Amino acid sequence: MSYPSFRFRRLRRTENLRRLVREHQLNVDDLILPIFVEENISEPVPIESMPGVMRYPESMLADVVRNAAAKGIRAVLLFGVSHCKDEVGSDTWSDDGLMVRMIRAAKAAAPQITVISDNCFCEYTSHGHCGVIEGDDVDNDKTLDNLCQQALAAARAGVDMLAPSGMMDGMIRAMRAALDFDGFTHLPIMSYSTKFASAFYGPFRDAVDSTFKGSRSAYQMDPANGREAVAESMADQDEGADILMVKPGIAYLDVISSIRQQCDRPLAVYQVSGEYAMIKAAAAAGVIDEKSIVLESMTAFRRAGADLVITYYAEQLAEWIREGI
Repeated sequence: MSYPSFRFRRLRRTENLRRLVREHQLNVDDLILPIFVEENISEPVPIESMPGVMRYPESMLADVVRNAAAKGIRAVLLFGVSHCKDEVGSDTWSDDGLMVRMIRAAKAAAPQITVISDNCFCEYTSHGHCGVIEGDDVDNDKTLDNLCQQALAAARAGVDMLAPSGMMDGMIRAMRAALDFDGFTHLPIMSYSTKFASAFYGPFRDAVDSTFKGSRSAYQMDPANGREAVAESMADQDEGADILMVKPGIAYLDVISSIRQQCDRPLAVYQVSGEYAMIKAAAAAGVIDEKSIVLESMTAFRRAGADLVITYYAEQLAEWIREGI
């Protein structure tokens, strides 16, 4: 009988050997924590479809950010739940609006943490779309004009990074020009550069108390289009995006890998609300081990080519990493 001369199993015999040759590692520095903040409430509001995730009152944001920083989290992504909605989301470019107040509070609470603003309008418009509605569609260029105002308000408030998520054509070029003209050349932009019109976003609408009815498929990406997905990110890279992003995550590992092969910028992935909710539901039903599934998912993101992971599990992952798991 002929036996193998090379055996892959030799380096799998012990945990120490497996760690020694492990190709991808997850570090707490790779994690970004999303935080939801609702104005005009006094107590946290649990999000039923996302167990463990809350909409926090503004009065608690400082503590939430400090607690995240104490666990080793180095970046937070802020989402506002506005009670001052209008047709265009004008509260987002007010120097006294919710977005600006969140940024100021987070920076004051933990100056060392990177505060990222989600730059869109869906949480601030009465119709729930990501921009200015003209007829039955979002007007791309009018939305860009408003996005520039929003970006400058965030910059003046002291934000460390901007993250436009509306999937408007030309949004990075427009924001970069506005920021540079006003002297904010130092501020990086993390673009939601490949964002799909996905069914995985359902619980997020509960999180931000969205009144949205309809579809965003006219501006978000068709989940069937892989080549276009890469082209979207490459266009944002050419326009000056400092970090690219794929959203959602686990169903789009091929897209993450394809973009990684063509881009030289840092690449983020967003493990979205539906991914989180499915893991939580399956764990509650006793059909999976939550910790193992989360860690395996994170490893898959890193293996596919993501440098950063935006996840509601960030604080829990930080604890597991600290425990050496």
